[in-house]
Amino acid sequence: MNKSMLTGIVIGGTAALSLGAAAGYQAIKGPDYADVVQVAAVHETVKVPVEVCQQVQVSRQARVKDEHRIAGTVIGGVLGGALGSQVGGGNGKKAATVIGVLGGGYAGNRLQKNLQEKDRISHSEQRCKTVLRTEDKLRGYDVQYRLDDKLAVIRMAQPPTSNRIPVQDGQLMLSAVTAPPVTTPTIRN
Repeated sequence: MNKSMLTGIVIGGTAALSLGAAAGYQAIKGPDYADVVQVAAVHETVKVPVEVCQQVQVSRQARVKDEHRIAGTVIGGVLGGALGSQVGGGNGKKAATVIGVLGGGYAGNRLQKNLQEKDRISHSEQRCKTVLRTEDKLRGYDVQYRLDDKLAVIRMAQPPTSNRIPVQDGQLMLSAVTAPPVTTPTIRN
């Protein structure tokens, strides 16, 4: 064997060992990235209680000043007696007057009652009730990824910004692929 051949074998063997070691390290270490296969937004329908108020016209009977309807009874009795006294003569006239007073008193009492019941006061009131509204809430994103020829799914708060997720020591490095939440500056006057 000559010296150049021996040098070639040593260099070739060293190169083969280096490449083999690198490949073996890569096989032990695992892949650097997981490939994103699919991203699906996850929604949930929730019922949220909401108070709904509206103005409603409310009517109630007005306060009665003459609860016993004395004015209607007296006025009706006087008018009935006056009409009854116009009928007949002698004792018949007296009887007609008494019947007129009694009938007129009763009629005046009933008439005042009907008028009092129809006397109503209306005003506006606010009435509130709680109703359940259906809302669609975004709960996150189911991200399907492939790592070492295996499919898996992980739920993330934000969708990945790339189609690859970095892997370190066999663990997904999620902070490297999600965008920070968008914030809107508050403008104060």
